[in-house]
Amino acid sequence: MTGQDQQMIPTWVDGVLTPVDKLEAHIRGLRHRAVSVFLRDPAGQLLIQRRALGKYHTPGLWANTCCTHPLWDEAPLDCANRRLDQELGITGVAPVWRQQVEYRADVGGGLTEHEVVDIFLVDAPKGVAVTPNPEEVMDTDWLMLAELEQQIAARPDQFTPWLRIYLDQHKAAIFG
Repeated sequence: MTGQDQQMIPTWVDGVLTPVDKLEAHIRGLRHRAVSVFLRDPAGQLLIQRRALGKYHTPGLWANTCCTHPLWDEAPLDCANRRLDQELGITGVAPVWRQQVEYRADVGGGLTEHEVVDIFLVDAPKGVAVTPNPEEVMDTDWLMLAELEQQIAARPDQFTPWLRIYLDQHKAAIFG
């Protein structure tokens, strides 16, 4: 488990936003705040990442550019910028809020994601520097959206549940 996996996250308990240990929130399937980012280059390619094998859920699966849980009282935009830097070494970009979605998904190992997610899109400059943190990311790839959808259709078990949900149910709001 990485240091980022051991934190208190904003979680609704009996209707009140409360700090709860991240692992406990996932074990209990509690509804909690999250942030997801999609980064695309000028050619329209999306940066996706393969989650490090040390992650406590969905290790080795492909996901969107980055995703995380905000710290207590952290604004979603600040969280998006923080995690772009921490996971991929990406700085100096301008995430644009696209929408907030809620989903619930089994992520294996008896864990459940029940997230209220602020989704951001970044139009990155050509040649944006990407330096993956090996504790968070084991690989990256650049794909056109249609290519990504084809890969997900062919091998859905190699992609995180939330990425599949975003593209299946929210693609127009994210990329439109």
